[in-house]
Amino acid sequence: MKIYFSGSISGGRDKVDDYAKIVEILNEHGNVLTTHIANPKLGKVEKGITAEEIYQRDINWLKESDIVFAEITVPSMGVGYELAYAENRNIPVICMYDKNVNVSRMIIGNKNFIQITYESIEELKEKIHEIMKQNMGEIK
Repeated sequence: MKIYFSGSISGGRDKVDDYAKIVEILNEHGNVLTTHIANPKLGKVEKGITAEEIYQRDINWLKESDIVFAEITVPSMGVGYELAYAENRNIPVICMYDKNVNVSRMIIGNKNFIQITYESIEELKEKIHEIMKQNMGEIK
């Protein structure tokens, strides 16, 4: 299974430590195409890449993916775009966010997306495993 993991980059890197743990968890279920999201030095790494190259790379990964997991606690226009793109292509979307933070009601109100709230990475890990177990038949 090819997994697209989405998290804030330009919108803020407050959750980058959690992103690394989430990528580890997701790797138990398939191949995470976007492990770079968890790199704390991502801004420096991608400095030599144009916006157009990043867009095309990410769109190609989205087209290739079987499922999208998005950590939406930190607001990001790019993540929102990726979610809309995935929805348009009928790619299943799982949104994860800290239950103690107000997140976009536009995103959490979308009944096409599965929502996971969490207070700890351990709780999130359990919920990801449960959702993957319940929905494996529906996901490519």
